[in-house]
Amino acid sequence: MSEIRTTLITGGNSGIGETLAKKLVESGQRVVSVGLEKPDWTHDLLAAYRADLSDIEETRAIAQEICRDHAVDRLVHNAGVILPNLLPDAKPEDILMLAQLHLGAPMLLTQAALEGMRARRFGRIVFVSSRAAMGAATRSAYSATKAGVHGMARTWALELAASGITVNVVAPGPILTDNFWGIIPKGSEQQERMARNVPVGRLGSREDVAHAISFFLDERSDFVTGQVLYVCGGTSLVGLGP
Repeated sequence: MSEIRTTLITGGNSGIGETLAKKLVESGQRVVSVGLEKPDWTHDLLAAYRADLSDIEETRAIAQEICRDHAVDRLVHNAGVILPNLLPDAKPEDILMLAQLHLGAPMLLTQAALEGMRARRFGRIVFVSSRAAMGAATRSAYSATKAGVHGMARTWALELAASGITVNVVAPGPILTDNFWGIIPKGSEQQERMARNVPVGRLGSREDVAHAISFFLDERSDFVTGQVLYVCGGTSLVGLGP
């Protein structure tokens, strides 16, 4: 990355977002984090905002505030929740909430940043999706909205290509984060069994995903747009088993 850029990361206070934020500031890049909480660390190149991105009006307001105060060149929409339920217990309200968080929020943030990106003829938009977009038990709302991310990203890639803006998707899974351990007990036999079912023989790390996102953010990746990269140890090919 030859030029100093400003990257807006949703959910930059924890997990994959935090790992990416630290990676970027350590390389001399500016980062803006927005999420339910501010990061518990500080850096001269880090700006932090607090907002509930599942709330449309709160998201619209914070998007305008951030893009008024910062020239956002790159957007990584990483924030997300799972809300797992088997079909008999699934709630349509969960679909609506996750549609705003996974789709509506990045739309509002991108719209706010778009004028500046177009003026500079440079932009990078990266969605953090999930292997579960291909289908996974207990993931009705999550899988549906993550699959929607793929369609929206490809649509934006076509619309924005002529402006020097690329749009891509990183689809991880399974990755050792608090979201993962909120469903699979940490260090449990279930976790070990899942690791054995991954073709590469291990579960993924936050660094694995941050590395893939960094590729799409790079200025040299301007010929890559509208793509979905599965960072999943091969589980997109065979699934995770029982």
